[in-house]
Amino acid sequence: MFKGSKLKKATLFVTIVSLVTVVIGFGVQRRCAAQASGGNDYESIELFTDVLAIVKKSYVEEVDTKKLIYGAINGMLTSLDPHSSFMPPDTYKEMKIDTKGAFGGLGIEITVKDGILTVISPIEDTPASKAGIKAGDQILKIDDKFTKDLTITDAVKRMRGVKGTKVTLTIMREGFEKTKEFTLERDIIQVKSVKYKVLDDGYGYIRISQFQEKTDEDLDKALKALEPDNKPLRGLVLDLRNDPGGLLDQAVRVCEHFVGEGKLIVYTEGREKDSQMRFVSKKGGKEAEYPIVVLINSGSASASEIVAGCLQDHKRAVVMGTQSFGKGSVQTIIPLSDNSGLRLTTARYYTPSGRSIQAKGITPDITAEKVEITVTPEKKEGMHIREKDLENHFENDKKEGSDDKKVKPAPYKTDEAIKGDSQILRALDLLKGWDILKVMGKA
Repeated sequence: MFKGSKLKKATLFVTIVSLVTVVIGFGVQRRCAAQASGGNDYESIELFTDVLAIVKKSYVEEVDTKKLIYGAINGMLTSLDPHSSFMPPDTYKEMKIDTKGAFGGLGIEITVKDGILTVISPIEDTPASKAGIKAGDQILKIDDKFTKDLTITDAVKRMRGVKGTKVTLTIMREGFEKTKEFTLERDIIQVKSVKYKVLDDGYGYIRISQFQEKTDEDLDKALKALEPDNKPLRGLVLDLRNDPGGLLDQAVRVCEHFVGEGKLIVYTEGREKDSQMRFVSKKGGKEAEYPIVVLINSGSASASEIVAGCLQDHKRAVVMGTQSFGKGSVQTIIPLSDNSGLRLTTARYYTPSGRSIQAKGITPDITAEKVEITVTPEKKEGMHIREKDLENHFENDKKEGSDDKKVKPAPYKTDEAIKGDSQILRALDLLKGWDILKVMGKA
């Protein structure tokens, strides 16, 4: 029988255990199991309940028990790694909305790097990208609040808000002599996962901005739109730059479009059996073996690195750009009994050849920094002198189209944004060169 403070400790212990009961895959250890393993776990829990009881009894103001428990859980997960976190009910609800592609805020994917809140990447066409926020930016303040002691969850809460309201981020960036303030207006973030364009005759461009629930479905539509009458593409640029990742199963399904049946896409290793998984390409419609260039940069993370690594290992694509972010860990979302949730790092993932990209990233086959290109209107014909302008020049004795065997690159048929993007243009030139070399090889 428990008496006095012991009864109070026992009651608090039961309360704590019930709050952190996991709905899927996790059970609560009984006291006897902890004691059988040496008693260390139970002694630590007893220490925690002692502190909780003291705070409840002696703190200058009365404190809500759930608030204390939430704070303790949050602190525990924050001490593990930058990607594990506790989500109170409201945050957990927002997280589920995020994966569907519509939420309120600024459009920034963040992490903690070397103790500093850091931008993984701004999401395309959001207030963050439009304001000029870049991958690698360090967020030192959110409005007047320093971020040094903020968790990722707290930082996200501060950046989100009602559409139309403003928030000021104090940013430090490599190359800055001092910090700079960026004032952003919050908006409803409608993330379009997949965009596509025709770069040139037979050459397609697909941009995946984030891996969401419908990414595979949207990719399928994009590929069909780029391949009218089921005519295979001559080449594809798959743009994963500034893609912060998302759902693992969607990354796997994207790879399945391009990787043959039975080939390994990615595998994970963790302490629990459920964390040791192998994802293999299944049956289904596969794309023709046309050449692919995958674009990555320092803002490409997680699921986008899985895709780049898979296609690179299977020699299915040339990876071009700059070193990716290097997030090689798997987070499992675990709902709890009070509608809160855990985001817990449960495994590391590896590319088909066994590479771990954790803290290293994917190394491109061809390093290509992005160079700003100023697009200017073409000069008038009269400003150039050519052979045809010279007096008594010879006329061409062949009619137009009589030399069909030669490879004649078509002009770019795309928008100004693409014309000003050096990495896309370089990728397209590589695909065209590939085509020309194949023709030369058959000559």
